[in-house]
This record gives sequence, structure tokens and C-alpha cells, in this order.
Amino acid sequence: MRKEALDFISNLGTLRQILLGACLATAGGVAANQFEWQVQMRRRERTAALFFGEVLSSVAVILKRAHETKQIGEPFGPLTIRILRSARHELEMYDRNREHILDLREGALRARIYALTHRLASPLDGIFDATQEIADLEVQLRSRLLQPEDRDHVEKRVAALKERREATYDYVQAKSAEIKGVLASLAPLAGQAFVLDEITL
Repeated sequence: MRKEALDFISNLGTLRQILLGACLATAGGVAANQFEWQVQMRRRERTAALFFGEVLSSVAVILKRAHETKQIGEPFGPLTIRILRSARHELEMYDRNREHILDLREGALRARIYALTHRLASPLDGIFDATQEIADLEVQLRSRLLQPEDRDHVEKRVAALKERREATYDYVQAKSAEIKGVLASLAPLAGQAFVLDEITL
């Protein structure tokens, strides 16, 4: 066999080793990138679960406090309304950071959080609107210029608004009971439990 052929065979073995090394390096790089991506996704999911869990647990605690306050004095007095507004502000924090909900991989959980926050936010806005309208109408009722037939109409409107506001409040309280279930689903992702029963205000 000629010397050139032996050199070629020797070089072919070296080439094979280089190709094998390149393949292993590429596979290792891909595996490392996949692992890093999964770690990053888990971290983002944990952060999102913590955030939404904290927001929802805060809303639950605030609504509990509002219910306790409502039993004392005027049911929808300034203090109760202020506390309900605090719950609404917490829900606004969800709205401002809603894009992070996509970091939660489970679609059903994302849908539950979205539906729950929407079903709490809109009725709370309804309570505030009704309270403002009732206050405006009660100012009219105190006017001596109001005709008897108009007074009767305004009184009926106030009664209807109060009834609707109470029903809306009951709906908010019923929906707030669903927060516990959502928090139970978020807890494993967040790596911590969101305990509501032990919180005292």
C-alpha cells in the first residue's frame, strides 16, 4: 500500500473524531440551552404564581374585612366603601400585570384567574356607581323644592338601587369564596401555601 493511502486513512480517522466531537459539543449545547430554558420558565411561573397568589389572597382578606365592617353601623358607610375600594385597587394591580399570567403554563388555571378577577372587579364598580347615585338622589330628597310625585319616584329609585347594590355585594362575597380554590392551585407552583383562615384583622 502506498504511503499517500495510509496518510489518507489516518486523516480520515482524525476527521471522524473531529466530527464526533463537533456533534457531541452541539448536542451538549442544545441540551444545556433546553435545561436553562426550562429553569427560566419554572422561575417565571413561580414568580407569576406568587404574584397572583398574593393579589388574590389580599383581595380575599380585604373583602373579609369589608364584610365585618358592613355589619357595624351603616351597611355601606364611608368605611365599608373605602375598604371595598382597596379590594378594587388590588384587582387593578392584576390588570396592570396581566401579561405575566401567560407565564402560568396551565391554561385552565389562567382562565379561572381571569374569570374570577373580572367577576369581582365589575360588580365592585357597580357597587361604587350605585352608592354614588344613591347619595346624589338622597341630596335631591332633602330638597324642599321637590314635588310630591317626583319625591315618590326618587324614593322608589333609591330603594331599587339599594336592593341592587345589596344583591351585587352578595354576589361579590359569593365569588370571593372561589379565591381559596384558585390559591390551592397556585400554591404548588408558587412553592408556598396561601393561608387565609389564620389571618386576623
